[in-house]
Amino acid sequence: MTDLWRLSATEAVGLLRAGKVSPLEMVEAAAARIAAVEPRINALPIRFLDTARAEARRYPARHDRAEDPRWLGGLPVAVKDYNHVGGQRTTAGSPIYAHFIAPGDDLTVATMRANGAIPVAKSNVPEFAGAHTFNTVFGATRNPWNTSRSAGGSSGGAAASLAAGEVWLANGSCLGGSLRIPASFCGIVGLRPSPGRVPRGDGLPAFDHLWVEGPMARSVPDLALFLDAMAVETRLDPLSLPAPAVPYVHALRDARPPRRIGFSSDLGIIRADPEVVALCRAGAARFAEMGAVVEEAAPDFSGAIEAFQTLRAVMFAAVRGPLLADHRDRIAPEILWNIEKGLHATGEEVIRAEQLRHALFHRVAAFFETHDLLALPTVAVPPFAVEARYPEEIGGVKATSYIDWMALTFALTLTSCPCLSLPCGFTRDGLPVGLQLVARPHDETGLLGAAMFLEQALGLAGQVPPDPTA
Repeated sequence: MTDLWRLSATEAVGLLRAGKVSPLEMVEAAAARIAAVEPRINALPIRFLDTARAEARRYPARHDRAEDPRWLGGLPVAVKDYNHVGGQRTTAGSPIYAHFIAPGDDLTVATMRANGAIPVAKSNVPEFAGAHTFNTVFGATRNPWNTSRSAGGSSGGAAASLAAGEVWLANGSCLGGSLRIPASFCGIVGLRPSPGRVPRGDGLPAFDHLWVEGPMARSVPDLALFLDAMAVETRLDPLSLPAPAVPYVHALRDARPPRRIGFSSDLGIIRADPEVVALCRAGAARFAEMGAVVEEAAPDFSGAIEAFQTLRAVMFAAVRGPLLADHRDRIAPEILWNIEKGLHATGEEVIRAEQLRHALFHRVAAFFETHDLLALPTVAVPPFAVEARYPEEIGGVKATSYIDWMALTFALTLTSCPCLSLPCGFTRDGLPVGLQLVARPHDETGLLGAAMFLEQALGLAGQVPPDPTA
């Protein structure tokens, strides 16, 4: 039982459903692994293992759900520190909320718990948002593949905890790349689903399409398993979509490889590191072995950076603007800049951003009339030094702004298309690189199927980094 942490989530849930291992044994396995690696990576700073043990001891044997593909059977999971777990701290990485105790589970966590997840810890995040996980409350999360490097963000603690084997599944969220960037940096799989696919809590603007909740896992089948447990329709989220008629784990059995794929090194909007591009191009080319046509092709993404900058700032102002009156001096400078940008956005700027997004979506929709997938690097750079706030150069060329390196994910946020990051190789320095795959609107099923075939071809599923306890 000492090696339970090495199981895939699919294997672990199979044992739980069959009664061959108990939820308490899984919690203890997670606790032992957390104790072993956490001092080196700082991925799960808020832990409530005794509460999880108590929950596991009284966990019901749900024989009526043993064949339910959405049932996790008492599997321990990590919850992002932007989400509420009742009775536990939710800091959002901010000193303003360093001691806030959530009164109850938020909608995302309640959904996971109802489908058999046992939260055991909260995963570290940047303050409020960001693509590099560090904050003044808990410090930085380190990459298990190389603890001198960033784990990405904002779901950096979630990705690092998965890569290090602390938990089998972890939830994340995404505004501009927060499910995909840390997945790429940590060598795991992260899915940004369509808006409405996974219910969101009431801490976000009800009709916002930029911020979504989603699953992270060590493999595509595990990702499908977790998405099934998260994707439900609810009247509490106005964007909520119905659960798929065929569960994602079942749909993988009947999946077929894609037929035509467009690859882009940079979407025509930023520079990407040449080594990253080479690894991603080689990864996408493996689809050709399955009979697919792989060609250099992508929609026109002009205007994406401007549109996202404006719309993201307006959202920040709506959610965090009220904090300025009493807490201005306690907010990170990047977040403060974003809030103020949103507060000072003119009506003309907002209208232009919406027009740019509208035009971009229809160009993307036209692309998917002739292509099954768009493939591109997830991040323009490999994992950078953990001490840096952001990478100041890309492939030896000075970046023009602090957001350049994450543009390949936030540009796709604007499209509302489901997209994921899949490990596709390692740099010469042994750092993971993720390939981003994008599918038609609402086609998580097709996306997961294509990703599964490529994952099998690449043979990288379930690889774990050198033990960070060494």
